[in-house]
Amino acid sequence: MALLPTMPSSPSQTDRLSSSFGGVALPRPCASNRSSHNGHLRVYAQFLPSSPMESSASTGSQFGCDDWWRQQSGSQAQSLAFACRAFPFSSPGSPSLFEEREASVTQQREHPACVSRPNRGPSGGVPVYVMLPLDSINPSNNTVHRRKAMEASLLALKSAGVEGVMMDVWWGIVERDGPGRYNWSGYKELIDMVKKHGLKVQAVMSFHQCGGNVGDSCFIPLPRWAVEEIDRDPDLAYTDKNGRRNYEYLSLGCDTMPVLKGRSPVQVYADYMRSFRDTFRNYLGDCIVEIQVGMGPAGELRYPSYPESNGTWRFPGIGEFQCYDKYMLSSLKAAATAIGKPEWGLGGPRDAGCYNNWPEDSDFFRRDGGWSSPYGEFFLHWYSGLLLAHGERILTSAEGVFRHTGVKLSGKVAGIHWHYGSRSHPAELTAGYYNTRLRDGYHPIAAMFGRHGVVLNFTCIEMKDYEQPAEARCSPENLIKQVVLAARKAGVSVAGENALPRYDEGAHKQVVRNSRLTFQDDPHGVVYEPMCAFTFLRMNQTLFQGDNWRLFVSFVRQMAAGKTHNEWEEEHRASELVHATNPLVQEAAAALA
Repeated sequence: MALLPTMPSSPSQTDRLSSSFGGVALPRPCASNRSSHNGHLRVYAQFLPSSPMESSASTGSQFGCDDWWRQQSGSQAQSLAFACRAFPFSSPGSPSLFEEREASVTQQREHPACVSRPNRGPSGGVPVYVMLPLDSINPSNNTVHRRKAMEASLLALKSAGVEGVMMDVWWGIVERDGPGRYNWSGYKELIDMVKKHGLKVQAVMSFHQCGGNVGDSCFIPLPRWAVEEIDRDPDLAYTDKNGRRNYEYLSLGCDTMPVLKGRSPVQVYADYMRSFRDTFRNYLGDCIVEIQVGMGPAGELRYPSYPESNGTWRFPGIGEFQCYDKYMLSSLKAAATAIGKPEWGLGGPRDAGCYNNWPEDSDFFRRDGGWSSPYGEFFLHWYSGLLLAHGERILTSAEGVFRHTGVKLSGKVAGIHWHYGSRSHPAELTAGYYNTRLRDGYHPIAAMFGRHGVVLNFTCIEMKDYEQPAEARCSPENLIKQVVLAARKAGVSVAGENALPRYDEGAHKQVVRNSRLTFQDDPHGVVYEPMCAFTFLRMNQTLFQGDNWRLFVSFVRQMAAGKTHNEWEEEHRASELVHATNPLVQEAAAALA
C-alpha cells in the first residue's frame, strides 16, 4: 500500500519549522504512519528528534494505487491532508534563516502580497505573451540587437492580438562592469520600444548564464567579476561527485555568505532587483506587468542536474546530484550529525549512477532501490529542502522589493517529464524535486509560492505523452496535471510555457487544452479558472513564415477568447487577419533573416 507523507496544513507551521543551518525545513513522517512503507518509515522515525511545534491535527491518507496521480483526472478524486515535521539542526556561526523567516512572515502579515491576478472566472481568456530572442540586447555594447527587425516583429505581434512579450534581463549584461555598477541603457531602449507598440512586458530577472541548456542560441556568462570570484573559490559553483563545476548559476550553498565582494548572492540579487525597480518605476504595473524571478539554471527553481554543455548529459538521462561543493557538504554533514548518523553526511548516494544512466542502471534509483530506504529519505529531504529554502530566500527578497509596485511576481518550475512513469522519478530527484510514486513533491513548492503570492510558471505545456519515447516512460500530461492540482490546492495561480519551439496545430491545441484543465470529479463542485497567462517560445523568423503565422494567429485568438480545444471554428476570421497583416509579417521575417 503506497503512503503519501503528510505536509503542513498551515503556512505558519512550515515557516517556523526551519533549521538554523541553511534554513531548510526537513519533513519527517507523521507519527501515525511510522509503521508503513515496508518498515522504512518506522526505522527512519527512530532517529528523528521530536519537534516541539508538531501539529496535533495532522492526518495521513493512504492510496492503494501506485500511480495515484493518474487517478486525479479520472472519476475518484481524493482530497489530501498535509502535515509536516522537521528536524531542527544548527551549526555555530552559520547564518540563521529562522529569524529571517520569522521576520518575513511578520512582514507578510503586515503587508499582504498583492493578488497575482483578478478573478476572471472559468470562461476567461488566457493572454498570450511571446518570448523575445535571448540576445535581444547585444551583450557587447548593451544596445538593442537588430533594432529594425525588433520594430517590425513587435508590430506584427501586436497585430495578431498578442498581449505582450517576455524578455530576459541578464545579470551578466547589466552588472557586467563591476559590483553595483548597473547599466540599463539597452533595456530602457527595448522597453520603450515595446511600450510604443502597446504591448506589455514580462521581465525575467535572469541571474543565470545563457548557454548550456536546450534552445540556448548565444552565450551570456555571469558578470565577469562574479566569475572571477568563482575562479578564486570554485566551491561557489555547483559541483557533482566527480568534481565537475557548473558555472550556470551560483550554488545555493553560499546563498547567505558574503562571498561576492562582501555581499551574499541573495543580497546581490536583491540589489539588482531594487535597481531595476528604481530605474523602471514609471513602467511598473503599466507596461511592465510581471517580474519573473530567476532561481536557478535556465531561470528555473532547480539544480543543474542535466547540463547539456560539452555533451555531459543527453536526454533522457537521469542526471546527477549537485551537492559536492564545500558549502553544501557542510550543510549535509550538520544535518546527518544532528540525527546521529554522521556517516550519512559524507556526500550524496554512491550508487546513484551517472548523468546518462537509466533508473534500473543504478541501485539507488531502481524500482525498490535506495531512494526508498531510511538513508534515501533523509538525503532527499535534505537535498530538496535546501532548494525550497533557496526559493524562499529569493522570493522573500523579491516580494520586499516589488511590493506595492503593481506588478505580479512569478517563478518557473521545470517540466521534468522523463522517467516520470518509474517509481523513483530519478530525473526529478536529481533536479531537487522530491516527487516519487510515494510522495507528492510539488505541493511543498506550490505552498512556498503561495506564501508569497507568486504565480507558478510551468513548462512542457505543449507536449503529449505519445510523442515521447515510450522506453523513457515520459508523461508530460500527467506531470502537468499533478502540478496544476498541487497549485490549486495551495491557492496558487498557474502560468505556462512551451518547452520546445512548436508551430504546428497539434501543439497549439494541446496548449489550449492544458491551459483550461478541469478535474471532473472534484467533490466540492469547484470550477477552476484557466491559466493566468501563457508565454510562447519564441519570436524568430520561423514564427513569421506562412502556415506557422496563420496557425499562431488562430491560436492567440482561441486563447484570448476562452475557447476550448474543440472550438476552432473561426479559422476563416484568423485567415482574414493574416491576410490583412501579411505585409507586416513579411517585413518581420525579412528583417530577422
